[in-house]
Amino acid sequence: MLARALPQFGSRRSRHIFERNFQVYRSQWLMLVSGFFEPLFYLLSIGLGLNHLVGPLHVDGRVVSYATFVAPGMLATSAMNGAVIDSIFNTFFRLKISHSYDAILATPLDVTDVALGEVWWALARAAVYAASFIVCMALLGDAGSIWVILCWPAAIITSLAFSCLGLAACTYLRSWQDFDVVALVQLPLFLFSATFFPISLYPRWLGAIVAFSPLYQSAALLRGLDLGQFHWIMVVRVGYLFALAMFGLTIAARRFRRILVP
Repeated sequence: MLARALPQFGSRRSRHIFERNFQVYRSQWLMLVSGFFEPLFYLLSIGLGLNHLVGPLHVDGRVVSYATFVAPGMLATSAMNGAVIDSIFNTFFRLKISHSYDAILATPLDVTDVALGEVWWALARAAVYAASFIVCMALLGDAGSIWVILCWPAAIITSLAFSCLGLAACTYLRSWQDFDVVALVQLPLFLFSATFFPISLYPRWLGAIVAFSPLYQSAALLRGLDLGQFHWIMVVRVGYLFALAMFGLTIAARRFRRILVP
């Protein structure tokens, strides 16, 4: 039972969940297209406004514009927000409102396939949105180096971590009012994960707390890749995000089994 409760990447049956979501969104294509405008508005607002007010910043001995500093952090935030919407809001509706999973489990698919399929769908959307964000960064001159292309797989890893954690968190939500708790966690992550300012500007005690934030780890990873500043700590950041993803996916699979299997 334990081995079956642990999700295995590569499950062929989980692709049916992906295909189901794809078919649903074919009739709601406007929701998918709208995701392309988010990075453009983010980067335009920073480049046209804050970039001239704040001025350049020093990052590991290199002077960069404020827009170049913030853009990778906003990419990480966009990956987090997209993962939260897919794994928490949409999954909650299918789990508690429409009861779509009850019908799915009447087929040969099991709860592990459901959890893994939802993660694959979230990653597919994240891959498309991250690519559009990086293209906007390059076109607006906010890319720090040619290595910005490596931000694409890093953003997908970010979405993987938050999708798995969000899927696990979704199983503990009881009603729509519980989404206030999600916002209570999401907003501080956005504001205090060194997205807008270097972590060195924070008080030491706050910086120590922020360092454990998955959004900070993602923003720091993306910023380093964007600027072409490769350090061994990047491997640690990737491992940290993968560890969170495996933890969240394991919890999600077990919780789905407890909720959906009588």
